[in-house]
Amino acid sequence: MKLITDEQRMQLLANGQRSIDDAGFDPAPVVKLFTPDAGATWLLTEIDPDDHDHAFGLCDLGLGYPELGWVSLAELETLRGRMGLPVERHLHFASEKPISEHAREARLAGRITA
Repeated sequence: MKLITDEQRMQLLANGQRSIDDAGFDPAPVVKLFTPDAGATWLLTEIDPDDHDHAFGLCDLGLGYPELGWVSLAELETLRGRMGLPVERHLHFASEKPISEHAREARLAGRITA
């Protein structure tokens, strides 16, 4: 299974371009990725239009400190959890809340709650 569908990639790239043009842009996450055997979760909002390997979003490595930041998609594709399972895409994830709201909730809970 691909981590990101073609449709999601197009939306992530569009969001990446818009964030360059609009510093106040606060999109909803487009895709949720997770490790089924390691407790890590990523809510991605955009891909850097100049470097398609770098995605931005809310990153939670399962250590109690979720944060907004950049992640390499190539690294996520090679990442394996404790039992050797790869990162997966949440097939039914949908959010209308902006990433700032997800980040606030995650900081209060110590983990991504979406």
